[in-house]
Amino acid sequence: MLKKFKLRWSNFRLSLRMKIIVALSSISVVLLLSSIISILEYRRMSSYVSTLMAQDIRSIHTVEKLMSEADSYNLDVLAVIGDDSLSEVPAFDRQGFRDGCDSLKTAFKGRRIAPLADSVLYAYSAYMLASTELPDIVASTFINTRDWYFTRLQPLFYRLRGYLDKLNEMMYKELQHNASDFDHGFYRSIIPAAVAVSVGILLVFLLLFFILSYYVKPLYRMLEGLRDYRSFRHRYSVEFDGNDQLQDLNTEVSELTDENRQLRRRLANLKQQQEQ
Repeated sequence: MLKKFKLRWSNFRLSLRMKIIVALSSISVVLLLSSIISILEYRRMSSYVSTLMAQDIRSIHTVEKLMSEADSYNLDVLAVIGDDSLSEVPAFDRQGFRDGCDSLKTAFKGRRIAPLADSVLYAYSAYMLASTELPDIVASTFINTRDWYFTRLQPLFYRLRGYLDKLNEMMYKELQHNASDFDHGFYRSIIPAAVAVSVGILLVFLLLFFILSYYVKPLYRMLEGLRDYRSFRHRYSVEFDGNDQLQDLNTEVSELTDENRQLRRRLANLKQQQEQ
């Protein structure tokens, strides 16, 4: 079985044209595959990081809106405390604020900022719960409203404001980190292309070496052998490894030169016989 396989393999040969086509096609396939991989990797990374960056920007806008609403409400509470004629709790869109906090929790689910979003919601709940005491505090003659505000409500507001500031700062850092990842992802996506170009250049040099060694050099040897045959009547005895049309051409040239030598020898013998 092994001998049959070796025999079949020895009989199998690629033409000169097919060898060059296969070599150039291999280089083209390597470059094409690397380009496709680079494009797919860049698109995947770009889509992923762009989604995170867009989510961070929306979350930053949400936090800034919550901060603005909290500041506005706190100023309204201060106005009630500063004006004895006012006793009603200022209007505040509690459901909207809670929805904003919930959207932050959803956006940062599974990320390191998620616990801080929970802290914002807890601080908001504590602050709003304390603010509901405002009508009773204003109506009471035993409790100083300013003392109540500065000792009870303002610390809760500062805590809420601090969590919002910290959340906003962390989101800016997250946005900066994602932008940096986007840049790194771009460079990672071009690595396959760079590797493929390097491999392509290596294959080009290998192909050049292959052509010079197996085709150009034998052609020069054949030309030199023909020149020696014509100029110095040397026997054409060029041999080289190969199993393609160039080897067939060398065999044909060798047979033609041998036939030509035999013909010349016969002509010389006939001429000699005629002279005798």
